[in-house]
Amino acid sequence: MADRYRSASPYEGLIGFSRAVRRGDRIVVSGTAPIDGDGETVVGDAATQARRCFTIVLEAVAALGGRPEDVIRTRMYITDRDDWDAVTRVHGEFFGEVFPAATLVVVKELIDPRWRVEVEAEAVVEE
Repeated sequence: MADRYRSASPYEGLIGFSRAVRRGDRIVVSGTAPIDGDGETVVGDAATQARRCFTIVLEAVAALGGRPEDVIRTRMYITDRDDWDAVTRVHGEFFGEVFPAATLVVVKELIDPRWRVEVEAEAVVEE
């Protein structure tokens, strides 16, 4: 049986997915966009949006019993190649002592054209 975590994203109910799912010692966090606590897009530069995405990711991990140190993989999707430095520096703010496996991909676009970044993560909780 899996535990599930839901965030403020309006897309979760619309599409039918969980922000994060834990099964056993593994936590998988869905693609996470810069959505505030009211379900609205956080408008701002790539670094501001990335901070919001990583905050949501770590809230989901914590809600399912994990810690930042448990994150073993991250994936970052950006729509503008010029944002790579800002987004990866924010990644370093959150995971500079953790060093998860990480991937950064430039994509044509995300669902909302205001989104500059979307993030996924996986964690393994030591029990």
